[in-house]
Amino acid sequence: MANNLLKGKKGIIFGALNDMSIAWKVAERVVEEGATITLTNTPLAVRMGATTDLAEKLNAKLIPADATKVEDIENLFAQSMEVLGGKVDFVLHSIGMSPNVRKKRSYDDLDYSMLNTTIDVSAISFHKMLQVAKKMDAINEWGSVLTLTYMAAQRTMFGYNDMADAKAMLESITRSFGYIYGREKNVRVNSISQSPTMTTAGSGVKGIDKLLDFAERMSPLGNADADDCANYCVVMFSDLTRKVTMQNLYHDGGFSSMGMSLRAMMQYEKGFDEFKDEEGRIVYG
Repeated sequence: MANNLLKGKKGIIFGALNDMSIAWKVAERVVEEGATITLTNTPLAVRMGATTDLAEKLNAKLIPADATKVEDIENLFAQSMEVLGGKVDFVLHSIGMSPNVRKKRSYDDLDYSMLNTTIDVSAISFHKMLQVAKKMDAINEWGSVLTLTYMAAQRTMFGYNDMADAKAMLESITRSFGYIYGREKNVRVNSISQSPTMTTAGSGVKGIDKLLDFAERMSPLGNADADDCANYCVVMFSDLTRKVTMQNLYHDGGFSSMGMSLRAMMQYEKGFDEFKDEEGRIVYG
């Protein structure tokens, strides 16, 4: 149900690939709430994904850009301001990728060139985006910038691998740049720590189905899905949250505050037989 929370606002959505993407859901919701937007993803993702269909559906300009390249981001903001008729009011950074995860390299056997790619794509791209926006004065006063993160930045989660390092850096950039952007331009910068979500990127995480089940059992409200996240983003882009900045906002049904739930404990008590070796010792991941 639309409430016109973003009526008259303009924004840029990074990272919509297909209808499994959180960015895709966010794009649909912000337009439903009255915003006009541009969409962007890498040229390869635009060719391989369905972002063109989303752009047509939402009457949004699709501007291919590699978020690791400053010149691409500069062009993106310049074109967006031209298309939208001025500075933007909100930006969503929904970008993350780990070649080590894709290649199933364990954390104690990382390929370091691939680690550099993980950090560049998943974290440094956010700094580049913010730096370009600030230098171009591309975001209106009281504008809102969001990025998506995960609790593995604070706690070790089996299978999340070097993406955890990238998310930790992403959250640090949120705080550091949020201070500067807020002090100088009244632009707020926050990260949303989302429940594990079965997106195209998330599906590559080892054991994601079991992680989803565990989080569901642990969370008093259950997992927050992509539609729930889109609703939260709408609120964070709106004027209702003008004084919220530099925060890592948990959106996980209460998972981040839990120790052990009854449902998770009952599942735990079913035993470890399938994880035992021939000598009866439990094999840990």
